[in-house]
Amino acid sequence: MTHTFKIVNNVPLNKSNQDVRVNFIEYWEYSKKKDKVTYHNSWVTDFTLTKNNAYTIMRGGRARWKIENETFNTLKNQGYHFEHNFGLGKEYLAEVFTMLMMLAFLVDQTQQLCCPLFQPALAKLKYKKTFWHRIRSFFDICDCESMEIIYKALLFGFKGPKPIILYDSA
Repeated sequence: MTHTFKIVNNVPLNKSNQDVRVNFIEYWEYSKKKDKVTYHNSWVTDFTLTKNNAYTIMRGGRARWKIENETFNTLKNQGYHFEHNFGLGKEYLAEVFTMLMMLAFLVDQTQQLCCPLFQPALAKLKYKKTFWHRIRSFFDICDCESMEIIYKALLFGFKGPKPIILYDSA
């Protein structure tokens, strides 16, 4: 694998912001034969770039991109419904929705790491989207006292009472 870097320090961020100075790194990764680019990317940073730290800065940039990309893909495609239009809206409504969704994501991540019922229940349902859909359905049909009860119901099954139909007989 061959690595090629282009580094430039203290350049304007863009034409409109000449006073904002940044450091720029561009990276190419070539196959062993050096005939084909297998990866190419660039990053802007406030770290001073040198030949000695270019590889480390590049690795950090790639790791950060991977984390952000996987997080946003999870929020978009696995039941959280995070979309680009969350940046639009009246006053702070979109921002509040985004923060609430991120808080829910944090709680879910904590549950995945710490709750002994979470992983077996998820494994039984196989897909996170199905898992979240089933959890939401419990909020529609049941009066559950805790998430533990919901996870146990998903894992072991449950038998609910027959529905009581509410109607006006007059």
